Amino acid sequence: MSWYASADQEALRLAAHVGVVIGDARRTKGWTLRGVSERCGLAVSSIHAIEHGRPASLSSYAAIADALGLDLRLDLFDPRARSHSLRAEDPVHSAMGEVIARPVSTRGFQVSIDEPFQHYQFAGRADVLAWDPGRRALLHVENRTRFPNVQEAIGSYNVKRRYLPGVLADRWGVRGGFRSVTHVVAGLWSTEVLHVARIRSATFRAVCPDGIDDFEAWWSGSIPGPGDPTSTFILLDPLSVGGGRRRPFVGLDVALDPSLRARYRGYADAAEALRRSGLA
Repeated sequence: MSWYASADQEALRLAAHVGVVIGDARRTKGWTLRGVSERCGLAVSSIHAIEHGRPASLSSYAAIADALGLDLRLDLFDPRARSHSLRAEDPVHSAMGEVIARPVSTRGFQVSIDEPFQHYQFAGRADVLAWDPGRRALLHVENRTRFPNVQEAIGSYNVKRRYLPGVLADRWGVRGGFRSVTHVVAGLWSTEVLHVARIRSATFRAVCPDGIDDFEAWWSGSIPGPGDPTSTFILLDPLSVGGGRRRPFVGLDVALDPSLRARYRGYADAAEALRRSGLA
């Protein structure tokens, strides 16, 4: 590979990372693309393309950053170097990542948090990744504290299911690709998420049809054998990061049982519980 090709790939990775940051900031504020457009003077189509990883001019990034109240900084670093950092601005999401990353990493697997990902014009990041290059096995977990738009969340997850393993195998030099891939949607164990899962149960069963056996294998320190990729839904309790005795997760079948009670009313309740426990 030539130096120019390598530089182009790095530019695309950085653009993908910046696009994710911008998209996250916009959704956190509850703004539409048009709302950002009206505040920064760029076309809706341009902002959409930037969020999806298209490289843009410094002035465009500056205009969007100003509109969103973000600090624009130019640092020459690889965003993948943040592999063990968690998003401090979202303590519940961070704690959910920690619940999974901590035990998996102690069992000898390589772990990455918030790994930037781009496939052509789709850009995003994987919340938690664990892999064993020798046995060519990959665990991919997407954490969701809420589901304000189920179809958007599922669409993003499905794209990652389709393309992420190949992109990561190329990035990490896993020759022949991964032989075992476990995809997981981890929802906050809250009344809010339970309600969405139950009223959209057919959607979640279609997208996450597999049981939790493969995820439990990773959790316990083993790896599922070679086979077709699996897709699983779990409810996750972020307070389990404190080492409590309660089981930190349950699968979709248990989640859909009307007798199962939520551990938090919603995001705010979970954030307050983390604050009181000193974990946020």
